[in-house]
Amino acid sequence: MKVEAIESTRSPQGKLRVRFDDGSSLMVLPSAMAELGLYQGMEIPDGAMESIKDTCAKASARERAVRIIAASTVSKRELKRRLIQKGECEEDAKQAVQWLEELKLLDDAQAAEQIVRNGAAKGYGAARIKQMLFEKRIPREYWDAALELLPPQDDAIDSFLQRRFRGRQPDRADCKRAADALLRRGHSWSDIRSALERYVPEEDFSDD
Repeated sequence: MKVEAIESTRSPQGKLRVRFDDGSSLMVLPSAMAELGLYQGMEIPDGAMESIKDTCAKASARERAVRIIAASTVSKRELKRRLIQKGECEEDAKQAVQWLEELKLLDDAQAAEQIVRNGAAKGYGAARIKQMLFEKRIPREYWDAALELLPPQDDAIDSFLQRRFRGRQPDRADCKRAADALLRRGHSWSDIRSALERYVPEEDFSDD
């Protein structure tokens, strides 16, 4: 078999279409092209096509993994799951994760810390941030250390109430709705009650 032509495509990843003289073709990433040393007119030895396809598949998994971690913070388990979900085989997904880990571009402890920082920046409480860590499949062994980065929640709750009430005096129903919203954001009732009592000192929220 011989490489008959190498053509550009409109692929967002810059893939090239490699055509062979038997009428078959293969979409190949530039990184795989360089690794395989493919060129027009190249003779492909008998039995080598499976190896070429395997190299292309591994390059695809690595390229997709890089795009995923560039777009969001993920754990190793979450990255592997998403790669498989996108169509990469389990072994290629596993090797892509290991490759990024070896390059120091994927670290579950650092991912946990970043998730906590992101959650805190959005005004979320500890319960909501723990849910984020769970959803991102961060191993629980990294949770406690990362959650130590979470600042005291008083400021976040006070800021939320100020935005919510906009300087007006809330009634009991307003406070109940605000408390429900803060609970959904993962704050504890004790912290919420303390903040409401600071905002509306004449009210007693101890029985709510």
